[in-house]
Amino acid sequence: MTTLSAPQASKTQLAYDWLRERITTGEFNPGHRLVLGKIATELGCSTVPVREAIRMLEAEGAVTFTHNVGAQVAIPDRTIYRDTMQTLSVVEAFATAQSAPQLTASDLAGARAINDQMRVLANEPDLDPAEFTRLNRSFHEVLFQHCNNSHIADLVQRGWHRLETMRESSFGFVPERTRESVTEHDELLKLIETGAPAADIEASARAHRLNTMDAVLTRIQPHHD
Repeated sequence: MTTLSAPQASKTQLAYDWLRERITTGEFNPGHRLVLGKIATELGCSTVPVREAIRMLEAEGAVTFTHNVGAQVAIPDRTIYRDTMQTLSVVEAFATAQSAPQLTASDLAGARAINDQMRVLANEPDLDPAEFTRLNRSFHEVLFQHCNNSHIADLVQRGWHRLETMRESSFGFVPERTRESVTEHDELLKLIETGAPAADIEASARAHRLNTMDAVLTRIQPHHD
């Protein structure tokens, strides 16, 4: 049992972090009921910070409330996923294009090394989608790290964060997308290395994100009432 001994705001953050980790790792699967009393007992606190933490996760789309059931881990939703990916495709592509001229040879070598690791994983018979997704994020973080628009950079991080709370491992849904993604990374790196126009880099980065979105949406079935 974890005991939280901290001011109320800190207890809420600790409860949030505890819940979020279990949601993103899949320990709490979609549909898992979040019982306030049980969680509070586990954490050694009152139900107040747990309730606030669950509200924070609800705002991120990671938790839903169902009548006569209460709080539960959200089931992947096509609309939320689509909206998040479309938004991320715009802001991440802009951040990448703006960052590109400031990327050093060392930066690009680092990105290529990460992509080479992804290539190895993509060719393994038993794909580790969580590790592939982690490397994918690291690759893109290298490319947009020099974006000097702090608001855009924050929106990119928020988009990635939201995908994590949705337990987004796109490559778990569509493992065949891994090799395509690696190839598209190669093409994006080539554009940056050759000093291609910002508009071309932005278009390539945006199309790359949307290609993944389209592949995943074919696997997430619409919800019917």
